[in-house]
Amino acid sequence: MTEQDLGFIHRFEPGGETKATPLLLLHGTGGNEYDLLPLGRAIAPGAPLLSPRGKVLENGLPRFFRRFAEGVFDLEDLRRRAGELADFTVNACKKYDLESPIALGYSNGANIAAALLQLRPEILAGGILYRAMVPIDEPVHGRLDAKPILIISGKHDMIVPLANAKRLATILKEQEPM
Repeated sequence: MTEQDLGFIHRFEPGGETKATPLLLLHGTGGNEYDLLPLGRAIAPGAPLLSPRGKVLENGLPRFFRRFAEGVFDLEDLRRRAGELADFTVNACKKYDLESPIALGYSNGANIAAALLQLRPEILAGGILYRAMVPIDEPVHGRLDAKPILIISGKHDMIVPLANAKRLATILKEQEPM
């Protein structure tokens, strides 16, 4: 099912008969709502899959938020787009009768997932972040201590240095007092 009535063009695939935790699939630059469906099915067979398409275009390629250059994010746009994506996720979960999803993001999708974990952690059940960078260099606004988060980064990645991925892990462990 592809719809835009929730503010994002997206694909929703209902889960199997078991009540598996849904996945929120967030593509990388140039991807779309279909790109991560096979990975989602492989990681969580039978889980509901919710996959929005990023609204921002960079040289005609969909993304979830703007950047000024490679690794230099437009933080105002990132915060605004993270809010839009968080609202979409909440509304889609209501519409499709889903529990809070685990965000599975690649590159730009992993960065917006990390921003969601920082800014609106209550809407996600956890995260799987492939090639994520530090989106916002500040502590989490809420509690993540009971949520599983996996950060996958290459030791010799030329775009996302290992130190950046380690910094992201540290930020996600830090929490502001509630």
